[in-house]
Amino acid sequence: MHAMQYELTLPADYDMGVIRDRVARRGHLLDDWDGLGLKAYLIRERGLRGSPVNQYAPFYLWNTVDGMNAFLWGGGFQGVCDDFGRPPVRQWTGLAYEEGGASHPRFAVLRRQPVPDGVALADAVADAVDETRWPAAAEGALLAAAGVDTSRWELVRFSLWEHDPPKADGEVFEVLHLSAPGRDRLPRGRRW
Repeated sequence: MHAMQYELTLPADYDMGVIRDRVARRGHLLDDWDGLGLKAYLIRERGLRGSPVNQYAPFYLWNTVDGMNAFLWGGGFQGVCDDFGRPPVRQWTGLAYEEGGASHPRFAVLRRQPVPDGVALADAVADAVDETRWPAAAEGALLAAAGVDTSRWELVRFSLWEHDPPKADGEVFEVLHLSAPGRDRLPRGRRW
């Protein structure tokens, strides 16, 4: 599993209806993308749920690097570049993935944090794996995942929720659409 995200931070007075319309028109295009586990089309609106910004920030879990590369280099990502410029694309190696019992995500929580200094790497990632289990088991959770970017030594935790997440520790996003052609093939549990 490979996680990926890009963020488009938009002006404070940006009409987020433009992004909502874009996702309504184009979101289905990845509903059968080969190699994609899932793409959550995420937005934050300034002043809602603690967000200081307007932002479009889709989050991906890939089953294959080939699928991710086909998206980035084969045309899928070009539409974003054409309309908004080329944003940096963050990538994390998957550490863990767990399924919950919910079926229709409305919100997502994303938390990034440095791998702590002075802690054994095995302990730091074991904690990230353990922290993936509790959200997935909570009422209203669809899934939870964790990954690590070893170039920055940064952990990412991602979860999808049917309702406002309980005690959200991270940035809260609204989910506009979920493309999940390979979600059933995302490997469960710890990834090593």
